[in-house]
Amino acid sequence: MDPAGAPWCDPRRGYAYAYGAGSAAEAPALKRQPPPPQQQLLPPRQDVAAVASGRVLKRSHGEVERWQQALYLRAVRQRVAAQSQIAHPPIDIGSVLAGAATARTSGSSRPPSTGFAGLSPQPSSTLSSLTTASHMETPPSHMLQRQMVAATSAPPQAVARVPAAGRSAARELVLLQELEKHLLGDDDDGEAEATGSACGSTVTSSAWGDTIQELNSITAAPLTSLPNNHNTAPAVSIRSPSNSSSSAASSAASSSPPTSTASSRQLLSEAAAAIADGNHAAAAAHLAVLKVAANPRGDAEQRLVAMMAAALSSRIGRPPAPQHLAVLCGAEQRAACQLLHDVSPCFDLALHGANLAILDAVADQRVIHLIDFDVSVAQHIALIQALSSRRVAGTCLKVTAVADPTSPFTPALAQALPATEQRLKRHAQQAGLDFRFETVSCVAGELEASRLGCEPGGDALVVNLAFVLSRVPDESVSPANPRDELLRGVRALCPRVVTLVEQELNANTAPLAARFADACAHYGAVLESLDATLARDSAQKARAETALANKAANAVAREGPERVERCEVFGKWSARFGMAGLRPVAIGQGVADRVRARLRPGFDVKLDSGRLGVDWMGRVVTVASAWR
Repeated sequence: MDPAGAPWCDPRRGYAYAYGAGSAAEAPALKRQPPPPQQQLLPPRQDVAAVASGRVLKRSHGEVERWQQALYLRAVRQRVAAQSQIAHPPIDIGSVLAGAATARTSGSSRPPSTGFAGLSPQPSSTLSSLTTASHMETPPSHMLQRQMVAATSAPPQAVARVPAAGRSAARELVLLQELEKHLLGDDDDGEAEATGSACGSTVTSSAWGDTIQELNSITAAPLTSLPNNHNTAPAVSIRSPSNSSSSAASSAASSSPPTSTASSRQLLSEAAAAIADGNHAAAAAHLAVLKVAANPRGDAEQRLVAMMAAALSSRIGRPPAPQHLAVLCGAEQRAACQLLHDVSPCFDLALHGANLAILDAVADQRVIHLIDFDVSVAQHIALIQALSSRRVAGTCLKVTAVADPTSPFTPALAQALPATEQRLKRHAQQAGLDFRFETVSCVAGELEASRLGCEPGGDALVVNLAFVLSRVPDESVSPANPRDELLRGVRALCPRVVTLVEQELNANTAPLAARFADACAHYGAVLESLDATLARDSAQKARAETALANKAANAVAREGPERVERCEVFGKWSARFGMAGLRPVAIGQGVADRVRARLRPGFDVKLDSGRLGVDWMGRVVTVASAWR
């Protein structure tokens, strides 16, 4: 099999080094067809600049793979040739590399055998064994050259005294070493530079050992990756002609699950970016890896990865899960959110801050009328206890629950209100308070004092907007802008105070990539805070985290009217309240101190520009503010 037509053996092109004739493995063919001297001495055109500057020549992955194939084929040919030509005299390697064919001193010459008969080892194992032998037994190449040149001038008797097996092994080792030199582009240490080698690089004795080790590792196993100019390029494998199984193993290794927090977060970000760009195939590949690595019962980071990977997967599902909105607005989700507000300090402390702002606003008023759009049992029980502790005779708390018939959350709210009323009445009776509870069904544009049962000049009117305004559509969803319309209706009631409690999360109009990054940081902090609050195997914790996962899935996996979780950061809420005619009421240091008295390790309270922020490990999770 004549390799002259193969691209890696083109005698006119060589190896893009100074050897236009190929390698020492083609010495017999070179004797018959010596190339022109100018082709031997001049490097290829594309390498002239690199050679002149003394830089190391760079090769593409395709060239490296062709060189590996050439190594294999030539090693096999020389092994077969050595076995069939035991009496063949040694070759003057120095003369071959210099470009001139050296006359042989004795013996007959035959072209190398081109057959593969009798070859049992696999290519990679054969070449690996030869390179290992060369590394262990072969001295540096310049010493071998001198020994071989001396052998060519020795008498035939001296050559005959060398055992045939020894001559064959020496021939294999020398030829393989020269092939390795061709692959790496290295010439003999001092002699190459002295003779003006065009390779432009030298190798010391220690470097030569490292080179043999590197070549041995390449031929024994697939190369999992090659450096490039991209931070997240896929792995590339180098294959021998019959090593497809190694290639498959390399491909599997390149898609193995991430083992660190940074790699999981990076894959999540790349999946979100791919979805934002419309590349769902790439996103699905990233998410498949993450699903293998995710552990829904692991630590907070592992649970976050599982939560966000599931959220992104639901976005690219075909078709999207139709029951998602029904689950998010259902009775179980509402009950789980109520539990979350009760057991999570991030939510509970913010609600406590809102209650303290209400108490400061009503002062010693006997009748307090609280209008609420999503009654939180935990908040209202705490407020009843706080009003009872004031010791004001004849205190009466009137609660009006407003249910918007156009909201998808209203059915679950209406279903839960009767039980909520009975529970609050029981607590008020135990606390010695007069308690009244009413339910009114009206849209935002129909908020009127008379409809809500407000008595002008008689009640201390309070409006509570706790974790409800973020679920009201704004101008990005509906031209009617129910969110701002609701705020204007609240302003028309002239309440003593309006309390706002919301998550500090930019999940409304931000693009997907930014929204996803903020959601990861936000929900990761909530999960960590739950680990510090509840036992690892707590049923309450599992239920609260399920509610969080549903919220996260809606915030990042849905768009348009289907995205009902539309939290905003405090700066945007402040702008909306200002446009509606409401001005801020600063939460004082006394309120902050009373909230701080209930802190647990890892939590903190920040008072900034009149708003109260509850944070976990430096990340603000919820914000409470007061308006009038």
